[in-house]
Amino acid sequence: MSILPQISLRTPLPFDILGAQVAVTGLGSAFEGVYGSVVVRDGAGHVVAESNLLGGGNGFSLFHSAFGLGVPSTPEGTVTVQATNPSGLPENAASVTVPVTFGRTLMGGTYSGFTLHTVQEGDTLSGIARDVYGDEGRAGLLFTANRDILFTPDVLYPGLALRVPMA
Repeated sequence: MSILPQISLRTPLPFDILGAQVAVTGLGSAFEGVYGSVVVRDGAGHVVAESNLLGGGNGFSLFHSAFGLGVPSTPEGTVTVQATNPSGLPENAASVTVPVTFGRTLMGGTYSGFTLHTVQEGDTLSGIARDVYGDEGRAGLLFTANRDILFTPDVLYPGLALRVPMA
């Protein structure tokens, strides 16, 4: 039995905000240089992009793939890496799925990255949205961009570093 998992995903990490392209990298077990495939889905289950993962040979090695994304119908989705399973046996099947956020859909078209906002006493998502975007109504996109650390939009703790997506 191996002490290494069949797939260890390095990027994207859970809840990363993706732009127009995504790089999928990690460590995995290969068969003849092929590690498997990657499928990106939006929250409605539609395939946004898919690609094969390639790497350096047999056994455990690094794999990678970089490709453009279609336009997701929802700002939230998943990236699933499915390992190659030439045996077809269920015990040899392996996959990893991570939740992601699609920056372009979240921002309504253009996404150029994010800045960080350190929460101060008295901050609210609507107040931060008003200060950054000029629109309190965009507080929901701040919540979605930070769903890995926020469990309710009404509770912010001083010192918390929030991602503020930029168009």
